[in-house]
Amino acid sequence: MDTEIRSLNDATLHYLDAIYRLSEDGEPATTNTIAEKLGVTPSGASIMLKRLADRKLVQLKPYKGATLTPQGVKIALRTIRRHRLLEVFLIQVMGFKWHEVDKHAHALETVIDQEFEDRIAAITGNPSRCPHGHVIPTRDGTLPPVPDVKLVACPPGTSGVIRCIDTDNVEWLEYFGQLGLMPGARVTLKSIAPYGGAVTVSTPRETMTLGLQLAELILIEPDKPAGPSSK
Repeated sequence: MDTEIRSLNDATLHYLDAIYRLSEDGEPATTNTIAEKLGVTPSGASIMLKRLADRKLVQLKPYKGATLTPQGVKIALRTIRRHRLLEVFLIQVMGFKWHEVDKHAHALETVIDQEFEDRIAAITGNPSRCPHGHVIPTRDGTLPPVPDVKLVACPPGTSGVIRCIDTDNVEWLEYFGQLGLMPGARVTLKSIAPYGGAVTVSTPRETMTLGLQLAELILIEPDKPAGPSSK
């Protein structure tokens, strides 16, 4: 697999990475969303997608968008593994803040090799998640299952531990950090106003109100309900 990755240029790897992330909800990634994420024109993205389809890395669905083939998925997950390991390294070793690491990891993810990847994993303690809580694919290119659920999908009163803040938006991550809403923090969903209104949450430190767009980015591992009495 490492030999195959080295045979692909940086642009190809970035496209596969972007398509994987944008289609994680099961829907194809559209040309426009791919172009926006990668900072290219829609026409440029369209040309590249056709090339990737010719290489059997992407499947194009007319009027819907692109999904990865099984081979495309394997390559994307290896690139994503390196990206997320780099994010951990940049924080643990180099002292970056969690909202600063995405752009640096993006620049480096396609240039490191297997030996470099293995060294980073060893130095950082073989982490299972990146600083934002996204699962780090295994070395063989698989994603272990996790119990994460969206906080706003839970009934009011649900408490749990934040496992992931599902965004790479720098400003939003910095804001979440200021609020203390980061992986490992305890949180309770107090209420969700109707019709896309405000979401009220509490931490051991304070109660706060978030817009629905931001609250939807919080994934938690809910507390397990208490078991029956052992009387």
